[in-house]
Amino acid sequence: MDFTPLFLSLRAAGIATILVIIIGIPVSYRVAYMKRGRGIVDAVCTLPMVLPPTVVGFFLLLFFGKNSMVGAWLMERGIPVVFSQTGMVIASAVVSFPLLYRTARGAFEQMDETLVQAAQTLGIGEGRIFFRIVCPNCMPGILAGVILSFARAMGEFGATIMLAGNIPGKTQTAAIAVYTAMQSGNRQLAFQWALLIIGISLFFMLLLNLVTGRRGGRVWLWK
Repeated sequence: MDFTPLFLSLRAAGIATILVIIIGIPVSYRVAYMKRGRGIVDAVCTLPMVLPPTVVGFFLLLFFGKNSMVGAWLMERGIPVVFSQTGMVIASAVVSFPLLYRTARGAFEQMDETLVQAAQTLGIGEGRIFFRIVCPNCMPGILAGVILSFARAMGEFGATIMLAGNIPGKTQTAAIAVYTAMQSGNRQLAFQWALLIIGISLFFMLLLNLVTGRRGGRVWLWK
């Protein structure tokens, strides 16, 4: 059993999760306290979660294809997206983004706003408030979103196969390996991959329960 698809899945999911953290946490924080246009922004950020993955992959293919302005611009600079590992990361990031966004946004909304207001009255800047007060107090929710996003990226199939294809040793992930094994009639291999994916998913669900099951009500103020 060649474990290359598993390593590719872990690599793509890891990079995608880092991108989702960098983009998703600030976006979810801003949306949580938006006064106008919140419904529209929230709908756009959540859309990849409710669309079929193949539809997401189709529009990503149109956006990054060689006939699009973005795709042509990237190709000129030697950054191919279609049928590449870059495409794997992008597809995984797009479909897993809503999970971090929704979870982190919920954590930000449930935080005691008096902590932020007290910090503002002391003249503390927005950046320090976010990193030293908001994030520590919302960390269980943020970590839950990170775990869900990584698990979702690990199991991504539809958008990945549409954008990155199914190239063995290059863009064939663990989820795609199950499909490929079934297509070739190798049910034993498909069963092995399915069991491995179930085991990994179960691990992340147990980890999620461990993170979200912590109780306490403590308030964190980082100096």
